[in-house]
Amino acid sequence: MVLGGGLAEACAQAAIQGESDLKYEQMCTASMDDEALSGRDMAGTLVNRGVMRLRRANWNSAKRDFDQASRIQPKLGEAYVNRGAAFLGMRRYPESLVEINRGLELGVEEPAKAYYNRALAHEGLEDAKSAYLDYQKALEFNPLWELPKQQLLRFKVQRRMVPAPLS
Repeated sequence: MVLGGGLAEACAQAAIQGESDLKYEQMCTASMDDEALSGRDMAGTLVNRGVMRLRRANWNSAKRDFDQASRIQPKLGEAYVNRGAAFLGMRRYPESLVEINRGLELGVEEPAKAYYNRALAHEGLEDAKSAYLDYQKALEFNPLWELPKQQLLRFKVQRRMVPAPLS
């Protein structure tokens, strides 16, 4: 999120609205080049541009934006969660988990998305139980979100019978 006006705010709005077209990325870049941004707004604009790059599967460029944002604002949870998403796109699941966990510890505006991505990382590591729990957590944070609901339908949960102790 960016306060104020100008290109940085337009970049933020484009990211929030789900834009991914290169023209919006260029607007974010122009904002960083031409506007006097605070450290917070610079980091936010880098995250917004990185999110647009994620949407186009430009994993390495997105990761570089999140790296730079976290150097500027080390406590910006969104930089870590989104870097985790970039690692997820690269199929680097252990690194993805580390980053998403760090972002969740710091706090993020949309924890449902972080838990959803963490579930995907768990699935990549073939940890179905953790994936299931994270899809559930994503749904707790956003009960109207269909994507985790659809993922949860793929799971079959069975209770195990614990045998009686021997005497």
